[in-house]
Amino acid sequence: MSKISNPEKWVDEHGDYLYRYALMRLRNPELAEEIVQETFLAAIQARRSFAGDSSERTWLIGILKHKVIDYYRKISRERPLDNLDVLPYETESLFRDSGEWVDHWTDEQGPIEWGADQHQLLENNEFWKVLDSSLKELPPKIAAAFVLREIEGMNTEEICKVLEITPTNLWVILHRARMQLRRSLEVRLFRDKEKVLHG
Repeated sequence: MSKISNPEKWVDEHGDYLYRYALMRLRNPELAEEIVQETFLAAIQARRSFAGDSSERTWLIGILKHKVIDYYRKISRERPLDNLDVLPYETESLFRDSGEWVDHWTDEQGPIEWGADQHQLLENNEFWKVLDSSLKELPPKIAAAFVLREIEGMNTEEICKVLEITPTNLWVILHRARMQLRRSLEVRLFRDKEKVLHG
């Protein structure tokens, strides 16, 4: 059974890890810092309830995860689904009337073949930087749905409850997010494949 350490040591022992975790999900340094501070405050108030069934860091991450979800719940209420209309590229704009691909960035037709090993990509710092900046370009509710599904691994029911949307809305949101992120990654990253795959 794990014991909780002195809260004064939490920032040194867990601060950087919690900050990186929050930043990956919130994409805003100031907000990530604020949420981590709220996590530490909540943990101090709840430290007597720490059962010791998990590590101290796992317990803190659990609190942080709830804070992140609370933030997404809040922005969901503040920003209606109208934000879906502001994506620069919609599915309809990807095709000509004839049904052929419209390719905005390359001489090829259709999406670029990435040709990268997925494990290699996940270890590539440049990939994460571009993904992060691409997520920042999405409307908050669309980015939230993508993060909750693909990074947090939440299921449809959980995401719909947090964002107060229907499963059909979620499907549309995720589809649009994936299409926009794919196009953004292609233009910023895979135009220069050698840099991404071997850099």
